[in-house]
Amino acid sequence: MRPSLLNPLFAPIGTLPGIGPKLAPLYERLAGPKVVDLLWHLPSGVVDRRFSPKLAQAPAGKVATLIVQVDAHMPSSSPKRPYRVRVSDETGFAHLVFFHAREDWLRRQLPEGEWRVVSGVVEHFNNDIQITHPDHVVPLADKDKVTTIEPVYPLTGGLTAKMVAKTVRGALERVPELPEWQDAAWFARQGWSDWKTALQSLHQPPSEQAIAEDGPARRRLAFDELLANQLALMLVRAHMRKLKGRPIPVSTRLRPQVMAALPFALTGAQSRSLAEIDSDMAEPLRMLRLLQGDVGSGKTVVALLAMLNAVESGAQAALMAPTEILARQHFDTISPLVAGAGLRVALLTGRDKGKARQSILADLASGDIHVLIGTHALFQEDVAYADLAFAVIDEQHRFGVHQRLELASKGQAVDMLVMTATPIPRTLLLTSYGDMDASRLDEKPPGRQPVSTRVLPLARMDEVVHGIGRAIGGGARVYWVCPLVEDSETSDLAAAEERHRHLEQLFGDRVGLVHGKMKGPAKDKVMAAFATGELSILVATTVIEVGVNVPEATIMVIEHAERFGLAQLHQLRGRVGRGAGASSCLLLYDSPLSENSKARLEIMRATEDGFVIAEEDLRLRGGGEILGTRQSGLPEFKLADLSIHGELLAAARDDAALILSRDPDLQTERGQALRTLLYLFERDAAIHTLRSG
Repeated sequence: MRPSLLNPLFAPIGTLPGIGPKLAPLYERLAGPKVVDLLWHLPSGVVDRRFSPKLAQAPAGKVATLIVQVDAHMPSSSPKRPYRVRVSDETGFAHLVFFHAREDWLRRQLPEGEWRVVSGVVEHFNNDIQITHPDHVVPLADKDKVTTIEPVYPLTGGLTAKMVAKTVRGALERVPELPEWQDAAWFARQGWSDWKTALQSLHQPPSEQAIAEDGPARRRLAFDELLANQLALMLVRAHMRKLKGRPIPVSTRLRPQVMAALPFALTGAQSRSLAEIDSDMAEPLRMLRLLQGDVGSGKTVVALLAMLNAVESGAQAALMAPTEILARQHFDTISPLVAGAGLRVALLTGRDKGKARQSILADLASGDIHVLIGTHALFQEDVAYADLAFAVIDEQHRFGVHQRLELASKGQAVDMLVMTATPIPRTLLLTSYGDMDASRLDEKPPGRQPVSTRVLPLARMDEVVHGIGRAIGGGARVYWVCPLVEDSETSDLAAAEERHRHLEQLFGDRVGLVHGKMKGPAKDKVMAAFATGELSILVATTVIEVGVNVPEATIMVIEHAERFGLAQLHQLRGRVGRGAGASSCLLLYDSPLSENSKARLEIMRATEDGFVIAEEDLRLRGGGEILGTRQSGLPEFKLADLSIHGELLAAARDDAALILSRDPDLQTERGQALRTLLYLFERDAAIHTLRSG
């Protein structure tokens, strides 16, 4: 149960004063559905209203708070002309200017003969001083409420700065005093304030420096969030380690047979990763390991050799991929390798229907199928395994955690290997995959060719097309990837269709098109024609980003490369350089380039090392966007920014490890305070593992 002192923070945002049924959806869109979400909605800047000069000294273009007497109202004769109010002090006069004003309202706000405090941007117009639509008009008694440093919040349509600031003040009134969960010595060394004071100083800043991302208040709250993240991951991991597994010995019969069928020897990194997996599987605990390896580093072979452990012990293995193209490719890679060992591998995707599907399900339930490869179809309700002991999930970031658990629930004490070809920077590895052990394939298999990368402006398109014509005349095969227009399949598709038409006019029926809206069989047909060489150019949307394997393709053209993330460009480039021929990648960009885009394309030109690229991607884009678009399964931090607070992550990790070594059930006084922290950042699931574990 969440501690009751947090209940006011987890009340619906609509319970705050001034938010009725009409405004509640707008606030939800801005921050989230709960009061606490508004507290995490931090100011992006401040307005300093402490400058309070006399009228004659008020400089143009500066925010000033003026104490003036209201002299006269000057309504406009035409709706197109503004309503003016003349005000003065002992040094001179000024006009307050209002467009589309209601006279009755203005006369109530600014009664003639009375003094008012007015704050806004001063303008000098035709030798007159004026303020157009002042931000504040209040009686003298409220002067102190105005002459402050005012936070400026990011807004959404329908909400004004004043409304949001007022609502945040209402939320701050609900903030309780919470027990201190930070280590006393570390806390003293940092010189931080308590949680509530830090939060207040961000929303009611005493200076512009107070809201800085690297300032003490923000660092304190960022550390709290990172500590909650690390502690939750470690609790889940500790819980996983308590779950009974089944020891599975290393395959001594099947593995040598399959290795003899491999056309190459394993790299050092493959052998090392396989040894780590073997060691996990031999334990009487459940394995949860991440295998990360760059495009083409040989993850599938490592996964297959590990599956053989389970199969030789009399159980079954499954491999789940995010797309049919990728599942089919795994099937095509694995089937010939295990054929000599007498193993049966089957493919199950959403496309399999009727009798064919029933036949696969019957053979799976009877144990006749040793390895099942497929998409989400692998964990549908009617899919039953004879004895699933080992599951592999490819392109882990495309699946949510619940999908991982659904597949695991199809067997008893299933060992789980998750794979990703998107190299993950160390900081994200800690925040997103800290519940897993990690293995890394950091060598390319022998025979993989380096890819020469060139960056060219779109203005040289004719030259590129001419060069492509020469290359396909010599037998080359070319991928041509069309731009991400926006987050929409339709517009991406339009760009691809247009490029396809253009190239088809030049090269006739040697040009094919593949995109995400195509039905499976049609997509397969085009892919097969490209693989056999019937097609020389394949125009595509990013549907070919992962898992397409045509070793004969040696040229990759990426149009509007500046619109893609680094990780995605790297994935696309990995589609070439897979065969014996020299390969090249052309990144076409539209001028002018932003500094950020320029840096991205320069990194692509300079290195092929996915891990270096991933670290640079994190540096350039911050943590939330690391995998191209915001992906399922990655935490989105509200207060911490890994590109700024990276070193706090390491400290939070060390602290979490120390906490759990001393107080694994969070029973001490600090442990109880840490439970409050976990609930505050909605890491409730981790607390439930304490109970169930």
